Amino acid sequence: MRTLFTRDRIKQVATVTVALLLSATPTLAEAPLAGPTLLQQNNARRLVLTNECAGCDLADVTLLEAHLIGADLRNADLTGANLTGANLEGADLEGANLTGANLTGTFLTDTCLANTQLVGVNFTEAHLYNTDVQGATMADLNLVGAEVFNTPISVGGEAPTKPELKPLEPMIPFEDTQPPVLHPEYLLDPIL
Repeated sequence: MRTLFTRDRIKQVATVTVALLLSATPTLAEAPLAGPTLLQQNNARRLVLTNECAGCDLADVTLLEAHLIGADLRNADLTGANLTGANLEGADLEGANLTGANLTGTFLTDTCLANTQLVGVNFTEAHLYNTDVQGATMADLNLVGAEVFNTPISVGGEAPTKPELKPLEPMIPFEDTQPPVLHPEYLLDPIL
């Protein structure tokens, strides 16, 4: 007796086969490269839509040429994030972690980077105008071709320190312990 497959049976087999293929764990060679998690991707969408993501996990996200003018990114984790060409004018990144971030060509005018982690950040051709970096941890920065104006930042990452002002010592009047030397030519009376 010959068994014939009905359309319903074929659909069932196809559905199960597709489900098995989709649920299969990829081998190491087929595994995707590590990247942002679903949560990080959702945080990136939230940031783009609302311009606010304080305290968000945005590690390894890519926000190429994103318009984040005035964005609230306080205490956000932007470790390894790619913000190439982004506009962060007036953005608040106080306390954020930008370790290993790529800020190539990024606009950072009037941006707050106070108390941030700026370790290994790529600022190549970035525009840092009036950027607040007070209290930031800086090391191994790449500032090749960067335009830096009114921002205390340097290639080595050490912000220039203000010279320590010492209090003035009170002035002691000059006391001459020797009598003045009188020269004979001064002793002559010019009238004579």
